Amino acid sequence: MAKVLIVLILLALAIYTVIDAIQTEDSRVQHLPKVVWILLILLSATTGIGAIAWLVTGRQRGPQNGRPRPNRRSAPRGPDDDPDFLRNL
Repeated sequence: MAKVLIVLILLALAIYTVIDAIQTEDSRVQHLPKVVWILLILLSATTGIGAIAWLVTGRQRGPQNGRPRPNRRSAPRGPDDDPDFLRNL
């Protein structure tokens, strides 16, 4: 049972990282070309080494395109709290 669980976890990790590598922009991939990362993940799927390497070093983290992320509001505004809406009345 434990062996089956380990295999399923490694398979899920490989699938997640391959999809993540495919969707990552080429400019955000580090150290190796994107195709090499995908092959590394697929060829080492039974051990998970390629997937872990991708998660740790393969892609840049942080804001995309050098722009900071916009501040998220904690709750949606009602029309009476939205200055843009009130300005258009």
